[in-house]
Amino acid sequence: MAGRSLSIVFVVGIGALAEAQSTRPPAAANGEWTLPGRDYGLTRFSPLNQITTENVVKLKPVWSFSTGTVRAHEGNPLVVGAVMYVHSPFPNAVFALDLTKPGAPILWAFQLPAAVSRLTMPTGCCDVGSRGLGYHSSGKLLVPLLTGDLVALDAKTGRELWRVKNADYRLGATMPAAPLVVKDLVIVGTAGAEYGVRGYLSAYRVANGQLAWRAYHTGPDADVLLEGDANAFLRSHKGHDLGVSTWTGDEWRRGGATASGWISYDADLDLIYYGTDHPGSYNPSVREGDNKWSATIFARNPDNGKVRWAYQVTPHDEWGFDASNENVLVDLAIGGAPVKALVHFDRNGYAYTIDRTSGRLMVAERYAPANWAGRVDGPTGQPVREAQFGTKATKTSGVCPGAIGAKGLQPVAYSPITSLFYVPVVNLCMDIQATPVSYVAGKPYTGATIRLTPGPGPQKGRFVAWDAATATVAWQSQEDLPVTGGALATAGGLVFYGTMEGWIKAVDHRSGIELWRFKTPSGIVGSPISFAGPDGKQYIAILSGMGGWLGLGGSGAFPNLSTITSTGGVLMVFGL
Repeated sequence: MAGRSLSIVFVVGIGALAEAQSTRPPAAANGEWTLPGRDYGLTRFSPLNQITTENVVKLKPVWSFSTGTVRAHEGNPLVVGAVMYVHSPFPNAVFALDLTKPGAPILWAFQLPAAVSRLTMPTGCCDVGSRGLGYHSSGKLLVPLLTGDLVALDAKTGRELWRVKNADYRLGATMPAAPLVVKDLVIVGTAGAEYGVRGYLSAYRVANGQLAWRAYHTGPDADVLLEGDANAFLRSHKGHDLGVSTWTGDEWRRGGATASGWISYDADLDLIYYGTDHPGSYNPSVREGDNKWSATIFARNPDNGKVRWAYQVTPHDEWGFDASNENVLVDLAIGGAPVKALVHFDRNGYAYTIDRTSGRLMVAERYAPANWAGRVDGPTGQPVREAQFGTKATKTSGVCPGAIGAKGLQPVAYSPITSLFYVPVVNLCMDIQATPVSYVAGKPYTGATIRLTPGPGPQKGRFVAWDAATATVAWQSQEDLPVTGGALATAGGLVFYGTMEGWIKAVDHRSGIELWRFKTPSGIVGSPISFAGPDGKQYIAILSGMGGWLGLGGSGAFPNLSTITSTGGVLMVFGL
């Protein structure tokens, strides 16, 4: 259904507005941005409405801040009261900026010692970026370091309060993902599937850094914290120790399935939701079977990590798609019935609407070109694969989407006013060939050569408005290059997003018509936020700094990247 251009206008209902309210963090005022996605449901919707479709043309830069680093400036700053907290890529500096003063001067800065910052870091597939920070109402800032440490800082002074080792970068395990703070726990994942690490999610006590629980994503049920069947609706998810039996030999020990993406939370159901990355090796011949629980969406109890349900979106992932993209929590009406929905735009090109209470699949449809599977079968939850795009033998050409995904980790936004999701899309395909692979700790464990190629049509990117209840496109705009920045929706009727060339754009949330744009110093792989300053005015902020897979060359997709954008690391703030 992706590719259809429909003129659909939605009127928000009371239920949708109530959901948007209930997923806000309890301590956050309307003008703050205290969580990575602003609310627990990761909607990235701001209720601020001073900047509107009528006056956005007057939006202009009011101040900027250099982070002093280059490479991938992912994620977004946090705003707590009158302070903005800004993070950088490795060496993972953190700055507290005083919003009460002109130009927002630095209150304090946290930086790694010079000896650590000179380390040559393993970057996996996707650069040395950091996707954000966590904040706890006790006044603690939670900082994941790429080296594998989780650090708690005093939010007022920047003083280090505690530090724990969550991953070992020498083995290829790093921590680029933003943490999620739930109750008195901080929950964090790891990256490094490309190094054959075994993925897990960890929860630490905010007070002292004590490990509360750790859940692995491959291996026996006891390690996965899984009791009984993983999903009552799917036969392929029933059985004991599937995290072992669906792998060849002990390949699950090198199974990847890390958690490098975003985590959402439903306070009413008391469940966290997140996705796991692809299996360790891209070469599928070394790991016959479904390879559970890679490329899987999990629902877990935040207090003890136990699995409530799981859904594997791409069994035996042959293409490096994974399921690490965010899971957005909203209430929808599907077939006339209300559903507590989880909406997931997977890198495999399909958008999934799932009942987040039970894990039952409601809708799955393409939101971007995806030829590796003809459809997702509702009763089984399984993708119906197209045989010609398997990768076990010779080189496979023209697989869509490419391994970078139809949408990478740049997050979508949801507006309760339109009931639409706003999706940055990468229109690239790939040629892929499996290669011999052997495991050496700390070395790449990829087992494939990949060349990204242009997708269908003249443009390499799209920005799509998606109705998750009906799996249809409301409108879409074409972009010359992949849309590498995340999205923001506001109550002023606007949607903001960033592009690979460095444009931040504002479009009408109902029509997609572009109303404003500004060229930032570098390509954008971060996400915009909206906040209210101490002066009561609404502002838009975004990190500008190209990086990530495409920013490092993109497997041949952009050999002349320097003609498209320059490197850089700067925070841009806009106001009326």
